[in-house]
Amino acid sequence: MSTFTVLIADDQALLRAGLRRLIDTAPGLKTAGEAGTGQQAVELARDLRPDLVLMDVRMPGLDGIKATELIRADPATAGTRVLMLTTFDLDEYVYGALRAGASGFLLKDTGPGDLLEALRIVGEGQALLAPSVTTRLIAEFARREPAATPARLTAGLAAGLAQVSGREREVLVLVARGLTNPQIAERLGIGQATVKTHVRSLLAKLAAHDRAQLVIAAYECGVVTAGGRAPSAAVGDLGEGG
Repeated sequence: MSTFTVLIADDQALLRAGLRRLIDTAPGLKTAGEAGTGQQAVELARDLRPDLVLMDVRMPGLDGIKATELIRADPATAGTRVLMLTTFDLDEYVYGALRAGASGFLLKDTGPGDLLEALRIVGEGQALLAPSVTTRLIAEFARREPAATPARLTAGLAAGLAQVSGREREVLVLVARGLTNPQIAERLGIGQATVKTHVRSLLAKLAAHDRAQLVIAAYECGVVTAGGRAPSAAVGDLGEGG
């Protein structure tokens, strides 16, 4: 079993101590260090190069979302994944955290076992994007959609979309709707291994680091609208492709 190192970033020392004990007694996980501010999290991520940062959203000075953005943007720490942890279940945090490059979002009332499982999921390179979080993210795009125009697309995203096959586009639509790989496989009548292959291809073509970023890319490039529909065709009508 692989062991993932975790940097804990939270302004509450008591909570950090509890998380450290929990993580250090769990198979496959080990605490790399602790940070009490967002700035410390950025600096320690650069110094310690942990596999994961368990990042509080609200911290003094530099908040967790900005700290996440800095960690993900720095080539030295681009491989470090961030799991956001917060007391507040608010749309602005979900959207901001995922846009900053976070791979997941958990509330602090999450049970210990679920938190440890979430760390392992993110450590393995997957996104922790529950259907409830996807729903809030879609609602946020619905609210912001009038400002979304083709001019907002980056050249890289537009070029990547041009390389996406018909089948990959189907998969992207379903990922953006919050379906898991097994659900996508069942919906499309293909194997889970094939779904994983298509997801990996989409990640590469759209320069997304995980599933959460694929959801954002799908909405920003217009493959799926806030109403949940693929504007160019219904899912079942898309070409087979890949």
